Amino acid sequence: MSIRTLMGAAALFGFVACSGATDGLAQETDPVVAPTLADVDANPAHWRVVDPDNLVLFETTKGRIVLEVFPEVAPAHVAHFKAYIRAGLYDSTLFHRVIKGFMAQGGDVAAIHGAEAMLGPIQAEFTFRRAPETFPIDVIGPSDSAEAGFFRGVPIRTQAQFLADMSFDGQVESWIPHCAGVLSSARTNDPDSADAQFFLISDQGQHLDRQYTAKGRVLQGLEVVKAIKLGPEPNGFPIANPDILQSARLVSDLPEADRPIVYVQRTDSPEWIDRRAEADQRRTRICDLPPVPAVIVE
Repeated sequence: MSIRTLMGAAALFGFVACSGATDGLAQETDPVVAPTLADVDANPAHWRVVDPDNLVLFETTKGRIVLEVFPEVAPAHVAHFKAYIRAGLYDSTLFHRVIKGFMAQGGDVAAIHGAEAMLGPIQAEFTFRRAPETFPIDVIGPSDSAEAGFFRGVPIRTQAQFLADMSFDGQVESWIPHCAGVLSSARTNDPDSADAQFFLISDQGQHLDRQYTAKGRVLQGLEVVKAIKLGPEPNGFPIANPDILQSARLVSDLPEADRPIVYVQRTDSPEWIDRRAEADQRRTRICDLPPVPAVIVE
């Protein structure tokens, strides 16, 4: 087997090509040392194996991108995304809108396969509601008042837990912020217009939080996302000879012998307990923390 270690790290209308406001905390600068399979073997309880049904392989003209999707956060959007993948409809689609320092947008199925291939728009899932007891996250800061944390390695922004006791359903509103590497659903000005098109955040996109449905994150290949051919400023399109999404596959649909095994470091492990405590002390923005590491074995 070959082993690869990684640091895991919009619709044509409705985007703004600016960095936007974030949560106003100081930037984290300390790097995380890239782990290896030896680290997984040494402390297997500190790692989790990603469900192959939630692992997506993008093969692009710039290289491979490996993503994990989160049906717990955006169930309808993840199911829609998987349906397009399983139908082969993302194959040969273009990265048709790419803005420097912001995002790469692709998945225009209608342009390549025809409007009759479209599944149709679905309702927005900009946020989700969670009960802290049954859907916990690994928080940064005091458990009752923290407004950020991690769920299976993906950053989460949230209402403070104490608000659950005051809410109508005993839950709090949470969402995936548009940090670098996040996968989100493109749409028009209609909040419920998302369909096949998606975008990958290359750097910062938190001004889109709670306005677009974030549904996954890049585990490998953020450098590929950053290398996708840019469109003209400021709108990122049209692009002459754009990069291509050659194929999209769910790992669970591959022959078992061809499936990569992906380990993601647990953010309740000692390494991340210390880092979360340091982030709280420094008042670090969650999107400025290093991505939660992963190790791929092929």
